[in-house]
Amino acid sequence: MGFVTEFKEFISKGNVLDLAVGVIIGAAFGKIVTSLTDDVLMPFLGLLTGGIDFKNWFFALDGQSYKTIEQAKTAGAATVNYGLFLNAILYFFIIAFCVFLLVKAANRIKLRPLAVTTVDPGPTKEQVLLMEIRDALRGPTLKP
Repeated sequence: MGFVTEFKEFISKGNVLDLAVGVIIGAAFGKIVTSLTDDVLMPFLGLLTGGIDFKNWFFALDGQSYKTIEQAKTAGAATVNYGLFLNAILYFFIIAFCVFLLVKAANRIKLRPLAVTTVDPGPTKEQVLLMEIRDALRGPTLKP
């Protein structure tokens, strides 16, 4: 089997195509959730916390005080950016909640399989005929 033929067979399998579609949709969904978080939810969270911006919660390991992470990095100070870590955790929970809602909606939309009831069709004409032949070959039946 040639390399090109083998590659065509590999790429045409359903799992590869499903994975590619999932990655593309996931990237687009990630942008939507990022926009939801940055543009819709974070302003409300900032309002509720009195305008606190988590992005600038950090401490410099050199012992100095800086107003922003950019100032600390410009000064060459190593920083522990726990505010960015808190943002990442918050983003994770928002994304997990959005995925939960998406899966819940998809499950609700998904068609439920109908209950299949099977009816015994009974013997076919051939089977009835064969049973009559069998009974005739057994001989006469004794009736009380």
